[in-house]
Amino acid sequence: MAVKVYVVYYSMYGHVAKLADEIKKGVSSVEGVEAKIWQVPETLPEEVLGKMGAPPKLDAPIITPQELADADGILFGFPTRFGMMAAQMKAFFDATGGLWREQSLAGKPAGIFFSTGTQGGGQETTALTTVTQLTHHGMVFVPVGYTFGAKLFDMDKVQGGSPYGAGTFAADGSRWPSEMELEHAFHQGQYFAGIAKKLKGSA
Repeated sequence: MAVKVYVVYYSMYGHVAKLADEIKKGVSSVEGVEAKIWQVPETLPEEVLGKMGAPPKLDAPIITPQELADADGILFGFPTRFGMMAAQMKAFFDATGGLWREQSLAGKPAGIFFSTGTQGGGQETTALTTVTQLTHHGMVFVPVGYTFGAKLFDMDKVQGGSPYGAGTFAADGSRWPSEMELEHAFHQGQYFAGIAKKLKGSA
């Protein structure tokens, strides 16, 4: 049976969704691994989203907490709010109490990717504060490390991402993921899929 990797994200303006698409492509590039992309539920009313200038959501299906248990590995993506995950993703994690009680996600690999507004906007703190969610579920955190190679050391241009996972800087919303950031996202998906495949094969 194929290894199932879920790419689960929240995106208000589309930056995280862009990264999620590339991560899905990376996952799907590994033989024997299937990728499925999901969104978590929105918690803000349409009226509020309209005032914030948020575009319509993409057509990725909305996931329920219970559906996480069907995956062999999960990559979570979200924007940063004050150095932590956005409230929409936190609300989703808060709804996984039933899975936590049964430890249904224990032993499953998990990774993260993110978007921040500024260079000091939580590319590391968002990752670190997310690990607590994964830890309580007994999940195996799989950082991408420096497996992306020399491009992570390029200081000639602004670039998101870190050893924790792929990332982008959205600034005021007008900056979109760069070619390098999208390459990093693809690599993370590919790398994570390989780890998930190994873990399932050894189970």
